[in-house]
Amino acid sequence: MQIETVSTLERRVELTVPMQEVAQEVEARLKRLSRSVKMQGFRPGKVPLKMVAQNYGFQVQNDVMTERINDQLRRLLETSQLRIAGSPRVEAKAEQPSNSSDAQFVATFEIYPDIMFGDWKSAEVERATLDVTEAEIDKTIEILRKQRQTYEVVERAAQTDDRVLCDFVGRIDGIEFSGGKADDFEFVIGGKQMLPEFEQAAIGLKAGESKTFPLNFPADYHGKDVAGKTADFTLTLKQVSAPKLPALDVEFAKQLGVKDGDLNKMRNDVKANLTREVSNRLKSRTKESVMDALLKVAEFELPKSLVEQDTQRLREMAQADLQQRGIKTEGMPLPDDLFKAQAERRVRLGLAVNEIVNQNKLSATPDQVKAHIEEFARSYEDPASVMAWYFSDRKRLSEVEAVVLEDNVVNWVLSQVSLKDKPMSFDELMGTPS
Repeated sequence: MQIETVSTLERRVELTVPMQEVAQEVEARLKRLSRSVKMQGFRPGKVPLKMVAQNYGFQVQNDVMTERINDQLRRLLETSQLRIAGSPRVEAKAEQPSNSSDAQFVATFEIYPDIMFGDWKSAEVERATLDVTEAEIDKTIEILRKQRQTYEVVERAAQTDDRVLCDFVGRIDGIEFSGGKADDFEFVIGGKQMLPEFEQAAIGLKAGESKTFPLNFPADYHGKDVAGKTADFTLTLKQVSAPKLPALDVEFAKQLGVKDGDLNKMRNDVKANLTREVSNRLKSRTKESVMDALLKVAEFELPKSLVEQDTQRLREMAQADLQQRGIKTEGMPLPDDLFKAQAERRVRLGLAVNEIVNQNKLSATPDQVKAHIEEFARSYEDPASVMAWYFSDRKRLSEVEAVVLEDNVVNWVLSQVSLKDKPMSFDELMGTPS
C-alpha cells in the first residue's frame, strides 16, 4: 500500500479487502450467533441459519468489513509512523475491478502538522500586576457588608439603591398588554432589574404617590410583542425601604466564619482570601496574554478534521447549556460559523501547548501536583480532608495535573518572551463598579 500526499496534511491510501475472507468470517459469526439468538416461533439455538443471515447478515458483514479496513490502516500507520489527526474517511472506490472478488476502498486522512516556533523575543506578554493594600481590604469588607444588607421602611421619597414596593400597569395605544401589569411588585432602584426609564420614574415618589410616564421598549427587547413600541405606564408606590448595612461588629465577623468574632482575625482572613483571589485573577489575565503570544509565534497548518470535531463538541455543549436553562433546541439552527473561530483557536493552542510540553519536558510532576493541592487546601478548615479527597480519585488528580501542566507552559513562555508589567486597578481586576 502506497500513501499518496494530497496536500500538506492530507493523505490518501487505497485498501483492498479480500471478500472471500470476509464471507468466511461472516459465516462463522452467523453460526455462532445462531446458537444463542432468540426469534419468535423458535427455541433458542434452533433458529435456521438462513433466517439468522436474513436478519443479522448485513450488520455482521458491515462489522467484519470495518474491522478489516481498520486493521489495514492500523498496520499501515504503524509501519509508516504517521500520526493521524481525527478519524479517516473511508469510501468505496467508484470503479471496482470486474475481474476480482476483492473490494477496494480509498481512505483519506490528515496527519498532525510539524510545529515550528518563531522568535519568542518578538512576542510581548503583558503581566498583570496589583498589590493588595489596606484600601483593597476595606473595599472588600464593604462589598461583604453590602451583600448582607437589609432593608427598613422609611417615610421619604425613593432614591437610588432603595427597594420599592409598587403596583403598575402599562398600556399601548390605551390598551393593556400581556406582562405589563403587576401588584405588590418589588425592585431595587439601580439594580437594573427594570428598564432605566422605569427606575427613573420611581425616584422622587413617596409611598401612596403615583406617576404616569412614557417608556420606550428597545427594538431588541425580549418581549417581541412590545419590542420597539412606546407604552404609557402608571406607577404607584406603596412602600419605600432604604438599605441598611450591618455594623462592623462581633456578629458580622461571626457571619464571615470567625467563631469568636474577633475583628482583627476577620480582617486577616479577608486579606488572605483576597490576596489568593487577586493572585488567581492576575495569573488568569497573564495566561491569556501568554496564549495570545503563543498563537503569534507558533507556525503550522491546522488539521481540518480536528477543527470539525471541536466545532461539533462546542455545538453539543451549547445545546446542552440551552437545554439546562429550559430552552428547547429542537429545530434551533446552530451553524458551524458560531463555533468555528473558537474551535480553531482551541485546536491551535492545544497543538502548540502539547509541542512545547514535549520539547521542553514540562509535564506535571507528582511533587508539583501535591504542592498545588496543598496550596488550594489551605483555604479550608480541614486541609487534610481536602487533600485526601483529591488523592482518592484519579480523575480529580488528572484535573489538577492539567492545571499544573498549563502553569508550567505559562512559566516557560514567560521566560522566553519580552515581558511587560501591566498594573491594574482593583475594580478592573475584580469586575466591581468603581
